[in-house]
Amino acid sequence: MTPQQQLELEAAAFRRLVAHLQNRTDVQNIDLMNLSGFCRNCLSKWYKAAADEHQVDISLDDAREAVYGMPYAEWKTQYQKEASADQQAAFEKGKPRD
Repeated sequence: MTPQQQLELEAAAFRRLVAHLQNRTDVQNIDLMNLSGFCRNCLSKWYKAAADEHQVDISLDDAREAVYGMPYAEWKTQYQKEASADQQAAFEKGKPRD
């Protein structure tokens, strides 16, 4: 595999992951964090960090919109639910300690 082919495959996989997360609005970020240690917000921050590394001017809000498929505030209003006590407890338990 050439470096260009690897880059193209990785980009395609990223686009598919983002599309999947945009379609699965029923999956809450806290559930993603509890199960995998990352969520849509993490992915948005990684996207922003990659843009910064490549000197591409993009705001965190723009990065979030690229991942969420809409402005973050709109997604939160439409899809984010209040975390349950169990979800919060699992989140706190999974947090790394300093």
